[in-house]
Amino acid sequence: MTGSARRRTGDSRYGERVPLVAAAVCPHPPLLVPEVAGSAAPELDDLRTACDTAVRRLLAADPDRVVLLGTGPVTGPIRPPATGSLQPWGVDMDVPLVPGQPDRGAVLPLSLTIGAWLLARHDARPPLTAAPAHTAPGHTAPGHTAPGHTAPASAAPVSAVQVAADAGMAELAALADQVSAAGDRVALLVLGDGSACRGEKSPGYDDPRALPYDQRVAGALADADLDVLLGLDPVVSAELKAAGRAPWQVLASAARAAGGGWRGELLHDSAPYGVAYFVASWERV
Repeated sequence: MTGSARRRTGDSRYGERVPLVAAAVCPHPPLLVPEVAGSAAPELDDLRTACDTAVRRLLAADPDRVVLLGTGPVTGPIRPPATGSLQPWGVDMDVPLVPGQPDRGAVLPLSLTIGAWLLARHDARPPLTAAPAHTAPGHTAPGHTAPGHTAPASAAPVSAVQVAADAGMAELAALADQVSAAGDRVALLVLGDGSACRGEKSPGYDDPRALPYDQRVAGALADADLDVLLGLDPVVSAELKAAGRAPWQVLASAARAAGGGWRGELLHDSAPYGVAYFVASWERV
């Protein structure tokens, strides 16, 4: 379930500038949220813990921008305010992209809803609204740290980008350039599931290609192997219902554009409900 990476290098188009400094890869099942899972929540405790570890490492890279990346109906940015909802999965819960945003704004797809929920567990984002000029004694304004308390791991602003599941390589490469241009030190939280064809009870029924496909992805995430991720076949990925294919390829393109070496670690690899879930952490070396 874990692995360490060999180093990967690539030519940077940004000279000395290194836009992408870290990445975390997590799945986006609604059951990751305990309120959705209900009594089954303990079944995904290990997955939840691995996601928390990956997000903590991401924020520890001291980014000046955190970008959430996941599949959606179209390709392009979703600017705050934006809100996801878990109501379709039986829980009346809204998940804002940014705490304190003035209204619901745009709609987040499931992948980015789970990404925003994961970030919120780490209190990583400042509110959009300005802090009040005066605060009552003994109280702390939203987004500010009270004396004697530890500040959040990162106060970097957050933005979100969705990518269409059927996006081609040119579209993915252009999106990777947009992600890289989001800041001088960008941390990327990539949301995506593996195949959904692992067994007869899986959402896509059983497909003998699913396990080798997932093993290849797991190895690439563990090794920060950009070539393997970029080489994933879009048609086969779609047939196996692998929602992570496009986001993983944007990650690989952004990492290649940033240049330098990368080290990956696979923190989790499972398929408890016939769907492959990977958690990985990437850092520059």
